[in-house]
Amino acid sequence: MEYRRFENTIVARLDRGEEITAQLKLIAQKAGVRLGMVNALGAVDDFTVGVYNVAEQKYYKNHFAGAYEIVSLHGNISEMDGECYLHLHMSAGDAEGHVVGGHLNEARISATCEIFITCLEGSVGRKKDAVTGLNLYDFTK
Repeated sequence: MEYRRFENTIVARLDRGEEITAQLKLIAQKAGVRLGMVNALGAVDDFTVGVYNVAEQKYYKNHFAGAYEIVSLHGNISEMDGECYLHLHMSAGDAEGHVVGGHLNEARISATCEIFITCLEGSVGRKKDAVTGLNLYDFTK
């Protein structure tokens, strides 16, 4: 992984075998990003995405392996309990053009991943919401 900061934007490259969420957290921590937006593309060969069922307050995970192109990877960086908190969604397409996606749990790079992080001033925390069971933005801090 390598990255460079240009004013309020970080441009990063992840390399084969690296895991997206772990590397994004590392970049955010090293660069002091407490609030930001993530946009990326690339290729993965092993990833897990899921969907949240609000009524059950439970995530359902789907695991995929093989050659996939990242069609879209978007999300944000915030904080929870003083730690970096990522909220990412990813869609990936296979050789037949089928696209799968959802909330990104983890993804391993097969070739490369090119990431833009737009850094915002300040921070926004999160707290668990009793109604949905999700860690929602908390603007009281």
